[in-house]
Amino acid sequence: MTDPRQPDPRLAVIVLAAGQGTRMKSRRAKVLHPLAGVPLIGHVLATARELSAAHVVTVVRHERDAVAAAIADLMPEAVVVDQDEVPGTGRAVELGLGALPADFDGDIVVVSGDVPLLDAATLARLLDEHRSAAAAATLLSAIVDDATGYGRIVRDAAGAMQRIVEQKDATPDELSITEINSGTYVFGVAGLRTQLGRVGTSNAQGEKYLTDVIALLHDAGQAVTAVPVNEPWVIEGVNDRVQLARTAARLNAMIVRGWQLAGVTVQDPATTWIDLRATLAEDVELLPGTHIAGATTIARGARIGPQTTLLDCEVGEDAVVTRSDATLAVIGSGSTVGPFAYLRPGTELAADGKIGTFVETKNAKIGAGSKVPHLSYIGDTTVGEGSNIGAGTITANYDGVNKHSTTVGSHVRTGSHNVFVAPVTIGDGAYSGAGTVIRKDVPAGALAVNVAPQRNLAGWVQANRAGTRAADAAAAASGSVEGAEGSVEGAEGTD
Repeated sequence: MTDPRQPDPRLAVIVLAAGQGTRMKSRRAKVLHPLAGVPLIGHVLATARELSAAHVVTVVRHERDAVAAAIADLMPEAVVVDQDEVPGTGRAVELGLGALPADFDGDIVVVSGDVPLLDAATLARLLDEHRSAAAAATLLSAIVDDATGYGRIVRDAAGAMQRIVEQKDATPDELSITEINSGTYVFGVAGLRTQLGRVGTSNAQGEKYLTDVIALLHDAGQAVTAVPVNEPWVIEGVNDRVQLARTAARLNAMIVRGWQLAGVTVQDPATTWIDLRATLAEDVELLPGTHIAGATTIARGARIGPQTTLLDCEVGEDAVVTRSDATLAVIGSGSTVGPFAYLRPGTELAADGKIGTFVETKNAKIGAGSKVPHLSYIGDTTVGEGSNIGAGTITANYDGVNKHSTTVGSHVRTGSHNVFVAPVTIGDGAYSGAGTVIRKDVPAGALAVNVAPQRNLAGWVQANRAGTRAADAAAAASGSVEGAEGSVEGAEGTD
């Protein structure tokens, strides 16, 4: 194989991604369904990049704009070609060939955009076999127990490959064949160009089959070979939600095992999901029911879970996140989050901080050692160092038209059930009383209170809720008090 750091000028990859994927029963194009945080076609493009091909061409049609946009994001150097009204894989490859330089004189690897687990090492071996045999075409096959739905590899008495027959065109004897076509090929470009022009659409589906090229090359006396894979799951395509789930579980098991071997403790691999773009350090511990999604990074010694989802987050060393959900959040070293916390985008918790039970944060920067322990909403807020936000605090950041910010200084102590009506600033070292609604700035070191005098209206329940259980209980309590007072008076009278 060529040096992977240098593009192979004699290698091109054509990715077939034009299919509608009707069995997915989805408005989304099949190749855009996510797998370990990456669209199906993203896995295929990553494999194509690992092959170091000089040219990558993708052929699209269904949900064309969405698929093309995804390709541009995942692999900007790939060429996008639109499939026309002529159906079939043969036509798709024909159009893909047209996008290559006219003087290209090498090998074409053809892969499907819905086969995400096919790896570059397998394709490299296929390419080596093709080149070593000086073949006109080499395809990847597999021996399976149930070949239903797949094209069959037809060999002659000597075992040499002759052709491929599709399921709908196969005879009963051909249907009994268990060697299947994976839909992955290597072609010499000259033979492919010549024979594609001879392929018609006289078949059960009325399509221009790429598989017909194999028979035409064989009949022309050119070498065609089929190389079986050791593990059939490598070539499995995703055509429906059942296959998507099965493929996701297999890939996740490989990802989890890889991180375990790299020094990550995963208590329950069956309920732990880790996306491909996530990065975990040694001595990270993942508890059951945890999903590490997107480009999340977790530093050494952090403990995540159980029942926790982190999407595109950054977690520092020795942090603990328990039964919580966070998106686009930064959690500092030594900090604790949860249980049952909800960190929305823009949350930044500095080292040794705390976002506690039933706390929601959004666009909140919470300083080192500061705590929001429980039952609070902190949005569009900056908190300094060493401050403590009392239970039940709300930053009222929205006036019905615009969002406003709250600033809480360092070493502030706020009382329970406070409301900060933004925009407002609480100075360093300030305190606030329980139940306070803060509508104007609090100077450093001040105590903010706005408590009205408490009034107790005696007899209100008996007068206004007569006949209720509350009134009966109040009356009984009043009688007990009066009886006790009478006893005291009697005792005093005997002295």
